[in-house]
Amino acid sequence: MPGDTRGTYDALLVEYGVGNASSPLRQHSMACVGLPTCGLAMAESERHLPALVDRLDAMLAAHGLADAPISVRMTGCPNGCARPYLAEIGLVGKAPGRYKLFLGGGFSGDRLARLVLENADDETVLETLEPLIAAYAKQRRTAEHFADFLLRTKRLETPGSACDFHQARSPE
Repeated sequence: MPGDTRGTYDALLVEYGVGNASSPLRQHSMACVGLPTCGLAMAESERHLPALVDRLDAMLAAHGLADAPISVRMTGCPNGCARPYLAEIGLVGKAPGRYKLFLGGGFSGDRLARLVLENADDETVLETLEPLIAAYAKQRRTAEHFADFLLRTKRLETPGSACDFHQARSPE
């Protein structure tokens, strides 16, 4: 999109309540349709993700990371239609308002994430992410992605194989 028209479109999105549609976090987020559309879903995803991204955007901005691209994927069930198992931050619905949290997938989708929380609400997810994002803001290397930082600093254990993918590991 030409630079002179992008501002116009961004202003229209904000005017009509779409929010910060051009934040890097929002650009790299994805959700399946989830509840109530999908018969397999156990939780909302498509309708819930924008509000969660708003809160994550605010958290990133508070730590000076408003321009940091982080991939976030949310699904309403374990089928993983939005590929949460490959995201830096992946959420998989377990029940209404409850999610499994996966961290550490490759930004480009080339590495599986690790299970960190088994049955969490938004507050627990955000409480878990806040110290990790704070550390990322202070200690990241130039152009280092969030999940790469988590693995480099050993806040997440590097997956040994696909066999231990679902074995929960808490971030430090």
